[in-house]
Amino acid sequence: MTLNELKYICALAKEKQFKKAAEVCFISQPTLSVAIKKIEDELEVTLFERKKNEVLVTPIGEKIVFLANEILNTSKQIKLLASNENKSQTELKIGAIYTVGPYLLPKLIPIFHEISPKTHLIVEENYTHVLAQKLQQGEIDVMFISLPFHEPNIETLELYTEDFVAALPNQHPLAKHDRVSLEKITNETFLLLGSGHCFRDQVTEAYPNLIHMNYHSDNWQKTLEGSSLETIRYMVASGAGITVLPCSSVQNQQNDLLTFKPLTDPVPNRTVIMAWRKTFPRKELIESLKQSIQKINFHCAVLEP
Repeated sequence: MTLNELKYICALAKEKQFKKAAEVCFISQPTLSVAIKKIEDELEVTLFERKKNEVLVTPIGEKIVFLANEILNTSKQIKLLASNENKSQTELKIGAIYTVGPYLLPKLIPIFHEISPKTHLIVEENYTHVLAQKLQQGEIDVMFISLPFHEPNIETLELYTEDFVAALPNQHPLAKHDRVSLEKITNETFLLLGSGHCFRDQVTEAYPNLIHMNYHSDNWQKTLEGSSLETIRYMVASGAGITVLPCSSVQNQQNDLLTFKPLTDPVPNRTVIMAWRKTFPRKELIESLKQSIQKINFHCAVLEP
């Protein structure tokens, strides 16, 4: 069994279609089909259940695909070690969720560049579940996300915990309050991130009434969705509604149209972490990241009343 054959079964498990998997592997579909059948015959197990438009990974197939990914990742790490040994410069691929990257990375990157000037950072923003998959598959090396997070063979480091704050148009009645209570708001338009963002889930868990619409009452809650925290911020500034933001996203923000207010107790918050594979070979780069993070002031608070 070759590394290429392991690559084929991992691609098919991910793409769920022979045609797409063949394209990813840059081979013909018949070649892929023959290779998969050869592996199944060699192992004397069925890895994939063939259907008309897709394939399903069998239970034993899931276990073998997991090990195959581990082997492929180890192979990549061997090549990376050898490659970096012969280069004066190296690269580190990092991922961050959309609600962390724009606020953490501008602080982190300049410090990291001073500590490790020969390392280029390749940055990607994405959803937590996508980054987790890419981390496990070796497509990124480190990621910055928020808890909760549970993945095997991954090490984590807690970076900071930040409160959520209310963002309001300056002329909104709640802007006059020292602290804002969102538990009982009515007749308000509330702005949320779209589905897939963990920050949206954290907000709706803290304030489930924000997405509850009671059409049988005169007081009903309306929600609008934005694609990013910055888009939502502009929508609030235009008077489209109110929202909740992580504290890090409002630091040093000056806007004549917006007011940021602390929330009443219990104040919801989130913990941001750094995560990397336990098997990642460049331990010195992880240590450089840790050193960089230690130099960042993560104090995050809205002006108290």
